[in-house]
Amino acid sequence: MKGVFRSRPFWIGFVATRYISRGRGSSPSSVFSVLGIATGVLALIIIISVMNGFQMGFIENILEISSGHLRLERLPPESEMELSDELARLPAVLSVLPFRELNVLLRGRFPNPRGALIRGVPPDALERDPGLAGRLEIIDGSFDLSRPENIVLGSELARHLSVRAGDQISLLSISSVLGAGEDASVSYHVSGIFRSGFFEYDLSWGFINIQTAAELAGEAALPVLGIKLRNRWHDQRGMDEIRRALALSGLAEESGGFSLMSWREYNRAFFGALRTEKLMMFILLALIFVVVGLNIFQAQRRTVLERREEIGLLRAMGASNTAVRLIFVWDGFVIGLMGGGLGLAFGLLVALNIQKFFALLEGAVNAFISLLNLVSAQLGMYMGAGEFAVFSPQVFYIQEIPSRVIPHEAALIFLFGFLSAVLAAWFASGKVANTKPAEVLRYE
Repeated sequence: MKGVFRSRPFWIGFVATRYISRGRGSSPSSVFSVLGIATGVLALIIIISVMNGFQMGFIENILEISSGHLRLERLPPESEMELSDELARLPAVLSVLPFRELNVLLRGRFPNPRGALIRGVPPDALERDPGLAGRLEIIDGSFDLSRPENIVLGSELARHLSVRAGDQISLLSISSVLGAGEDASVSYHVSGIFRSGFFEYDLSWGFINIQTAAELAGEAALPVLGIKLRNRWHDQRGMDEIRRALALSGLAEESGGFSLMSWREYNRAFFGALRTEKLMMFILLALIFVVVGLNIFQAQRRTVLERREEIGLLRAMGASNTAVRLIFVWDGFVIGLMGGGLGLAFGLLVALNIQKFFALLEGAVNAFISLLNLVSAQLGMYMGAGEFAVFSPQVFYIQEIPSRVIPHEAALIFLFGFLSAVLAAWFASGKVANTKPAEVLRYE
C-alpha cells in the first residue's frame, strides 16, 4: 500500500477535490476567504493604477516640459544651436532643445505684477521637441515665437494677469535689471496660451524667443540643452555617446568644462518621494491579505482537527506527512487562485475603464441626491444638496482621472494574494505532523 501512495501521487489531488466537493469549498469561511482575497487584489490594482496615473503624469510632465532626460549646461557662448543640431543626429538621441531661462515680473491688466519663469526657446521648438508639443495644449492663440515681442503664457498665469491671446503685457527681467524703475519694462504681445495639466507650469511659466531671452538677460540666462533620449532608462548609454561626441568637438567635461546631468540626478528628491509614497501605500493596502490569511489559517486548523480520524487512516495506509499536508494546502491553493483571479479580472476591468466607472458611481450618487432633494421638497424642507463629483475640477486641477496599469505590478499583486492563501494553508496544516495513527485509531 505504501508503494501505491509513493508511485501514484495523483491521489493527493483526488482526495483534496473530494474534500472540496463535499462542502468544504462552499463553506462560509471559504467564500469569505475568496471574497477577501478578491477584494484585496481588486483594491490594490485600482488604487495602484490610479496612483501610477497621477505619478507618471507628474514625472512625464517634468521630463517632457522642464528638465528633459539629460541636461547639458556650461556650454561655450553662442554654441547651443550648433551643438543641438550635432547631438540630435546621435543614435540614442530623440531630440535636443536649446533654451535659456530667466525670472521676470509680468504685469497685465492689473497694476500688481506677478513673478514668472520665462524660458527662451527657438521659434520651431515644437518641431524640434515632439515630447514638448505633446504635453502643451494650446487653448488660445498659437505657439508663435517668430516675432521677438511674442510671448506664450500658461493658462493659470494668463488668468491671474487677466489677459488672453492678442493682449499686451509688460515684462520686467529680475535677472538683468533688479532694482530698476518702470522704464526698464518691455511690452510683449501674448500670441498664445497653453495648458500642460501641471499646475506649477500653468501658473508660473511662459515662453519667448531664445534670442530675445539672450538679449534681455545677457549672461544671467546661460544656455542649456534639454536632451530627450529614445529610451530614458538607457540614460547612461546616452550620456556616454554624448560625451564621446563632445570630445570629438574639442569639449571636455573636466576642468570646468560642460556639465551633463541625468534626469535621475536632477529630480532625485521629487522622484524619490513619489517612490516612497507608492511603496508605503502598497504596504498599507497589502495588510488586507494578512487579515484574510489569518482567516484561512484558522479555518484550516479547524478542518485539520475535524478530520483527525481520516488523517490517521491515511497515515496508517502509508501516506507521508507532506502528502497529507498537501491535501489541505490544495484548499488554500483553490481559494488563492479563485480569489486572486476574480480580483485581477475585475481590477483590470475597472482600472482600464476608470472614467466610465467613476461616471457610473457619480451618476448613482447624484440620482440618490436628486431623489433626496425631491422628497425633502415635498416635505417642505428642501435640502438643496449639490451634485457629487469624486474629483471635482473646482477642487482638483485635473480634467480626467488618470489610470495606468503596469503589467508586472498587476502580476505581483495577484501573486501576493495567491501566496497569502497558500502559505496560510501550509502553516495551518502543520498539525498533521502531530497526528499519531495509533492514538487516533485506538478506539475506532
